[in-house]
Amino acid sequence: MARFLKNREKAKGQSPGALIFVGTQKVDTVNMRLIDYDDKNLVEKELVDIKDGAPYKQTRSVTWININGLHDVEAIGNIGQVFDLHPLVMEDILNTGQRPKIDDYGSYLFIVLKMIRFDRDTQKIVNEQLSIVLADTFVLTFQERPGDVFDPVRERIRRQKSRIRGAGTDYLSYALMDTVVENYISVIEHIGDQIEDLEEDILSGQDDGVMEKIHLFKRETSYLRKSIRPAREAVFQLSKLENDLIHEKTLPFLKDMEDLIIHATEAIDTYRDMLTDQLNIYNSVVANKMNDIMKVLTIFAAIFIPLTFIAGIYGTNFEYLPELKYKYSYFIFWGVLVTIAGASLYYFKKKRWF
Repeated sequence: MARFLKNREKAKGQSPGALIFVGTQKVDTVNMRLIDYDDKNLVEKELVDIKDGAPYKQTRSVTWININGLHDVEAIGNIGQVFDLHPLVMEDILNTGQRPKIDDYGSYLFIVLKMIRFDRDTQKIVNEQLSIVLADTFVLTFQERPGDVFDPVRERIRRQKSRIRGAGTDYLSYALMDTVVENYISVIEHIGDQIEDLEEDILSGQDDGVMEKIHLFKRETSYLRKSIRPAREAVFQLSKLENDLIHEKTLPFLKDMEDLIIHATEAIDTYRDMLTDQLNIYNSVVANKMNDIMKVLTIFAAIFIPLTFIAGIYGTNFEYLPELKYKYSYFIFWGVLVTIAGASLYYFKKKRWF
């Protein structure tokens, strides 16, 4: 299955704003969880019907509704109706192949990012689309599956004296985005450690799957770059956006997030360059190793070519050959051949020539 692009066959020819799920179903049912808070009060509960969350639109507290599962088009459509979301926003939420971006709809902002994680079993990057709707009194987040990186944010909300409890929806959205960006750094660091270890394997002459690992990490860093570089543009755009939803006191935090995502993109570029250098080093090591092998084999050939030439002229045409009448000569002859061949293979293996 293609990882860089989603199959949009179902959406071909459809009118703009048509609600069509583009992606892979990752949960059985859509589930919704609401967190409503201000500096004094906190409410957490599961929502069976999105209409149960409609009254929270009118309160002055901050309401965060997290939706897991996008495959149920009817359920996602109901959320759009309750919270008056534009059809194009709903279309983008259901299309999990969206590029990270920010769209300004006046009364709310629509933000798309990619949450990533490193699958240790497959040694691959796995991403998930995160859609955020930032309004004056509520924040909606849409995820493809349960399980995310937002547990630290939830814990901060549960602490009454934390900064987030006294801030608005813009700060909550910043906290969610900042957590996603920090996770970028963690994943990059994990891959970076393995990339740096590769150089030691290359220089030490180890050849056990080094080329495959280099190509694997080149592919995964390209996949990371596709997710993070557009996110950098979106973060920059958010900090420069002229919209009353973004308060001035939140701007310094957005600037700090800019620095973090710049660090992430620079780290990816650094590791991509490092992999290119490692590939060149690996090819140089292999070439030098081949030169050493050819040098030794040339020495052997230089010794035995004249001997073979002389033997070719004279052959074994001598009157007195002690082995001719010895009944085990034939078996001794084969023993010598096998011994020489085995000793040569052992020597080549010890020298890591194959």
